[in-house]
Amino acid sequence: MNIIVTGTRGIPNIMGGVETHCEELFPRIAAHGVNVTVIRRKSYTHDNLKEWKGVNLIDLETPKKKSFEAIIHTFKAIIKAKSLGADIIHIHAIGPALLTPLARLLGMKVVFTHHGPDYDRDKWGKTAKFMLKLGERMGTTFANEVIVISNVINDILIRKYNRRDCHLVYNGVPKPEICEFPEYFEELGIEKGNYVLGMCRFVPEKNLHHLVEAFSKINHGNCKLVVAGDTDFEDDYSRNLKKMAKENGVILTGFIKGKKLHSLLSNAKCFVLPSSHEGLPIALLEAMSYNLRVLVSDIPANMEVGLNKDSYFKVGDVSELSNKLEDIILSPYSTVKYDMSKYNWDEIAKQVLDIYKSL
Repeated sequence: MNIIVTGTRGIPNIMGGVETHCEELFPRIAAHGVNVTVIRRKSYTHDNLKEWKGVNLIDLETPKKKSFEAIIHTFKAIIKAKSLGADIIHIHAIGPALLTPLARLLGMKVVFTHHGPDYDRDKWGKTAKFMLKLGERMGTTFANEVIVISNVINDILIRKYNRRDCHLVYNGVPKPEICEFPEYFEELGIEKGNYVLGMCRFVPEKNLHHLVEAFSKINHGNCKLVVAGDTDFEDDYSRNLKKMAKENGVILTGFIKGKKLHSLLSNAKCFVLPSSHEGLPIALLEAMSYNLRVLVSDIPANMEVGLNKDSYFKVGDVSELSNKLEDIILSPYSTVKYDMSKYNWDEIAKQVLDIYKSL
């Protein structure tokens, strides 16, 4: 079986939920003896790798333009996939899915993974939102098989397009790598068990400005707020967020992976995700895998995880977020044990492999 993957910026160590999903999934599928190639956007790669953990990597030049790069890259990737003799092209996200009919016309089978209704993201204008909705329609209508990462998305596709045969395959989370990194904590100026962790891209729908505002309003003593992440495209929102964070003593780590990230996840007092839009947030699943207390907005994707009611606050309600955050900060350090069995990447890889085999 020859599988070509597009719709992701690339792997490994590239920021983004789809990128993390692909980084975990495709080496596991390759380990089953499947020939897997991920086509990357060259402007995001920081290496000259041709292969990683059994996955072939091909870089294609793509203009780094927010509104055009995904569709241009996908077009070039589909043409490349045809030349490589792909049996199946696996397209991730609704923007790239706009070109699903092209892949079908060229004789390839298509698997489309819907990671969330990106047209709800605040960063897109009217034209982009229209094209994303059209991409969702093209992917859902013309893909041979459709994967959804949550029941919320499945319900959308049934309601809007009457597609009732989608495969529910959750995002996963790897086993936690519990570790200490005192030198890094000293560099950041934080203490083990005495900081709040946020972790995501700096885009409006993540509502990090609400987290910073909520933290600034409360009695947090010497507890710190640490935010891990950055933005792909520096804009007014990300610049204002960084300015706001600096003015309120928030610690920004930038985009981090590996031991630095694992140490922050191992020792945080709680994890906060105030998003107004998610598919099924890998960052939340990661925090849960480290047994962290979590505080998240009550959007459908977060509610689907099934946390206790005290772990949710009304999306956009900074006062409720402040009050719940203060309660956690002033209470003794504690952990929570979650059932993570349905988020096992090895089992998820088998589910996706079965979908490939069915084609």
